Amino acid sequence: MTDDGVRIEAEHQPYAGSASAGRPDAAAGGLSGDAAHGAADPAGDPGDLAIVVAHGFTGALERPAVRRAAREFTRYAGVVTFSFRGHGRSGGRSTVGDREVYDLDAAVRWARSLGYRRVATVGFSMGGSVVLRQAGRAAGLPGADAGTRPDAVVAVSSPARWYYRGTAPMRRLHWMVTRPVGRAVSRYGLKTRIHSEDWNPVPPSPVEAAPLIAPTPLLIVHGDRDAYFPLDHPLSIARAAGDGAELWIERGFGHAENAADPALLRRVGTWVTEHAEAAKRA
Repeated sequence: MTDDGVRIEAEHQPYAGSASAGRPDAAAGGLSGDAAHGAADPAGDPGDLAIVVAHGFTGALERPAVRRAAREFTRYAGVVTFSFRGHGRSGGRSTVGDREVYDLDAAVRWARSLGYRRVATVGFSMGGSVVLRQAGRAAGLPGADAGTRPDAVVAVSSPARWYYRGTAPMRRLHWMVTRPVGRAVSRYGLKTRIHSEDWNPVPPSPVEAAPLIAPTPLLIVHGDRDAYFPLDHPLSIARAAGDGAELWIERGFGHAENAADPALLRRVGTWVTEHAEAAKRA
């Protein structure tokens, strides 16, 4: 259950080196954190590390691309996948990156309740914007819940700013989000339920959140063939984040989890393992 009362479906897969690897622990009822859903093995490293995967818009934990990413990441850590509000079997309606920070908060808290001492967030596209905003929010707000603060953050194919319409895919997405007929297409064709109300107030953009994330390690990954967001988006985020951020511009890479091949996912997993450990030592 999120802080604003939305039930979120989630699943836990242990680190592949553990005896229970390959048997996911479902929490479709809404991130209860019950011990019956399985626990991490904190003995040894990386058994105390979890990666929380935040999918892109119209994704869900059961989508093949999200399953593939989770499977690759279990080579490096335990993995928590979940469906954002309005997606999959989660409740509520999508706010396309605004209130989804509460969904990620709940997933990070659940990972910690399973026994993981270190939790990294890896987000794709909309999920990339959410991991940036959530990390900045957890680090930058007085009285923020320490249990939701990640130990490392990876944003893949994230937008830098809101209301971008500079590419054909983003113009189609805005039509789908802002028009009643578009929301109907999304609901029945893409199984994604979108909230009909405009943002009020407009949330801080990813590029505004980026400077608040340090000293948490941050990796920004973007493809030079991204059809949604051109390269000024990752470059803007990296500039805003400052020296603490690392930027990978990937040749031939398209957009988000659907385009991420196993080699890229394994490189991300390696980066998370190295930098989450460094953050713990710091």
